[in-house]
Amino acid sequence: MTFKNLNLIALALCTLPLAACDLLGLNDDARIAAAREAEGKAVGGACRHSGRALEECYGMNPKTSKAAIFAGWRDMDGYMRENNIQIVSPEGAEEEQPPKPGATSEQTPKAAEAPPPVDDKPKAAEASPKEKAASAPDAGVRPPPARLV
Repeated sequence: MTFKNLNLIALALCTLPLAACDLLGLNDDARIAAAREAEGKAVGGACRHSGRALEECYGMNPKTSKAAIFAGWRDMDGYMRENNIQIVSPEGAEEEQPPKPGATSEQTPKAAEAPPPVDDKPKAAEASPKEKAASAPDAGVRPPPARLV
């Protein structure tokens, strides 16, 4: 083999991995923008299908474009109206439901009626000096050793 043939082979072997430039992070900006737009439309459509308000959807997805969310929400709204599709309630969100008529206060538990947590630790004025030292923010931290020169 000649030196010229070795150069061509080396050049081909070096450029072959660069053919998959998507792996290097050299993405096309238009493709990234289209993917973000499609993701925003999907989020908006999902919010409309689950019956969420636009403002709630914007708050849950702050990094997503509001215009894309609105476009997806509007498209899904039209689709749901045309095909008579009902709203699907989200499974992860458990909202407090109003009490049923005729229900007594014993049947509807309230979080405000929960007993306050018990504090077994003595207050700072009642604590001993040893307990005060142990509760200090830097308790148990040793100072650095002295340097011998």
